Formats: sequence, C-alpha cells, structure tokens
Amino acid sequence: MARSYSPHRSTVSFGPGGPLSLTLQVLIGTNVAFFLAEGLLSSSVPLQYWLGLNPASVVRSFWIWQLVTYMFMHGGLLHILFNMLALWMFGAELERIWGTRYFLKFYFACGVGAAVLTVLFSLLPFEASRSLWGSVVVGASGAILGLLLAYAMYFPDRQILMFMVFPMAVKYAVILIGAIALYSSFGDNGGVANITHLGGLVVGYLMLKGGKFHPLSELKYWYLRWKMQRVRKKFDVYPGGRAGSGGGNGWDRRVH
Repeated sequence: MARSYSPHRSTVSFGPGGPLSLTLQVLIGTNVAFFLAEGLLSSSVPLQYWLGLNPASVVRSFWIWQLVTYMFMHGGLLHILFNMLALWMFGAELERIWGTRYFLKFYFACGVGAAVLTVLFSLLPFEASRSLWGSVVVGASGAILGLLLAYAMYFPDRQILMFMVFPMAVKYAVILIGAIALYSSFGDNGGVANITHLGGLVVGYLMLKGGKFHPLSELKYWYLRWKMQRVRKKFDVYPGGRAGSGGGNGWDRRVH
C-alpha cells in the first residue's frame, strides 16, 4: 500500500524491516480466517448479517458484538489485501515503539470507537445518516486509519505512495484522507462508510492527545444494557418491538 522512505537511510525499503510479530500474525491471520469463512459459508450462513456493523441492530436489538466483529469482515479480496498491508506497514513499527499491550489497546479502541461514532452518526437527521442506519459496515479501516494517524504523528515527514501512485509525506496524507472522509460522509459515498474512516481518525487523535473519550467503556455500557434487556425479557417486560431492526437480506453493505 505504501513505500516508506526513512530520512536516516540511503536505500528504499518496502515496509518495516524485521520479522512479523506474533501480535500482527494473529491479527492478520484472524482477518484472513474470517474472510475465508465468509466465502465458504456465504451460501448457508450470512456472516455479514451477524458480524457486520448494522446501526439499527446495535441500537434496537443490542447486537453489541458487532462493534468489534465488523473489524474482521471485509467486502472483497482487494479490501482485505490493502487493509492487511497497511496493518503490517504502519502497525509493525508502532508496536515496537509502544509495546504489544498498548498497541492492541489503541488498535481496538480506534476500531470500536469508529463503530460507536458510526452508530451515533446514523441517529442524526441527515439523508446520509438515514441510509447508514440500515446498512452493514465491514472492514478494519477505522482502526487502520487510527494507526496511520499515529504513524504520521511519530514520523510526519516520511514518504508514502499515496493511492499507490505518487509520493506524499504521511502528515499530508492523513490530512487529505480525513478531508475526503469528512466531505464524503455527507454525500453519495458509493457504498463506502467514510464516517467510520473519520471516526478512526478522531478516536486515534483523542487517545494520542489524552482525550476523555474511551470507546471500550462505551462497549461495556452497551454490554450492560444488553444484559438488562435480557433480564427484562425473562420477566416479560418488553420496552419496544424489533421491527425495522435491519434484519433480512436487503441490507446495503458498506465497506471501509
């Protein structure tokens, strides 16, 4: 996805040097396993229905696991290929700097936080929000863009091949990607959940700057609400119907 040029080297290398860490092996392997399972079971088990992020299902049916599992679902071979390339290229060096524990915390916080912001955005009274409400969002790009932002803050002047075509400093690439995501979120985005891209950037920035927004705490909140909902059902207390929760095969799929 990108070619890194270190200002301290005279040679050009594709990606970080050194062996692939166990953490990245597990993350990439899990994504690939989900991708293969989806391809093998698509005719019998609609995995994207259960594991992709559908805001309507999260809000109305408390399918909060989707805030995490959507990160492991992808919309095609190129989609997963570019995401995993970026995870390797930007994540490897950040893990070496931060250590495995904080790297994983940051990665999942950006991914879950992007999902939470996507759900919140879907509740707004805009046309783009209403279309997102019934859609299925898949992909790890929210977390990946959080890593890209962190990479840009540590190595702002390193060059990457933007869109695999022209070189650009990472700091400018992040600004350009964020601007495109923000603009596209309020228009016809061609099936790409740009608000999720933007959410990953926002959460990543807040974490790096010591913000008070904690996506994992939000996930815990939704989990507790889901448990309360189950307790209510045991006592035949139903706060509302499930109609319009986004079920069925007519969902739009959005990849990011």
